[in-house]
Amino acid sequence: MKKIIASLTASAVVFSLSSQYALSAGNTYDYNSDGVTDCLDLVALRQSVESDASSAEELGTLRDFLLGLEISTGGSYDSDYTIDESCILEPKGTVHTGDGTYYGGGYEGGCAMLDPISKEDYWIVAMNLEDYNNAQLAGAYIEVTGELGTINMLVTDLLPEGKKGDLDLYVDAFPLIAPAEKGRVPVSWRIIPLDSAENAPVCYKFKEGTTQYWCGVQVRNHRYPITKLEYLNENGEFVEIPRRQYNYFESMDMGAGPFTFRITDIYGQVIIDKDIPLQTDDSVIVQGNAQFPL
Repeated sequence: MKKIIASLTASAVVFSLSSQYALSAGNTYDYNSDGVTDCLDLVALRQSVESDASSAEELGTLRDFLLGLEISTGGSYDSDYTIDESCILEPKGTVHTGDGTYYGGGYEGGCAMLDPISKEDYWIVAMNLEDYNNAQLAGAYIEVTGELGTINMLVTDLLPEGKKGDLDLYVDAFPLIAPAEKGRVPVSWRIIPLDSAENAPVCYKFKEGTTQYWCGVQVRNHRYPITKLEYLNENGEFVEIPRRQYNYFESMDMGAGPFTFRITDIYGQVIIDKDIPLQTDDSVIVQGNAQFPL
């Protein structure tokens, strides 16, 4: 996860679905005609046949197909696998545009509260309020392109004065994408898979002051940004945990644990992570057991 100049490594980065979703000739599951079968086809199917009485059966068939792919290829999902179309933010690989500026913060005390971030491992960037969206893109790994090149950056901070698409790059990273003397330049960016998640599960950091009566928990090392975190309550129901802008999910009702979490990313992909212990020491990172697919 060393800082990467993405233009030199683009061939190793997957921006569409993994090969397990590749379509064979004549495959009828590609409802949005993008060459892959994935959760976005569920959205396209729902929109095109919403008024058709047969749609429920067809949607069920597509869900079963996606689940079968995960099982046959050794995917990370278990029998609780679902796709939540309502959580899909955008298609994978969507390109955003805006202005790029630079500043000297973000490694410590960033609004996403992801400290500590190693300067040896990541370039960091602050994101505008609209795209940050109440911490939805906190911890997102993005590929940023300017006139001089492309680099990969971790979203750790907030740019309150920025308009949609704007980024505030760490001062030492800015000259890699544009001449420093320009100060403000056009940039484009897109979300890419977090490199450290390739061979490791998600993990959790519990907030200082956490007890069985009040819990603050942050999801880390997620391949893609997180839209929703839920816990399984004593009645066997998943309950959504409210999210704060500083990137912690907080609840007074979770109890003493251990927890079963259901996590949904911005592409509607859902994982179930079981037996996560409550940790009252905020310096300890708790390892999970699951990770999102490509």
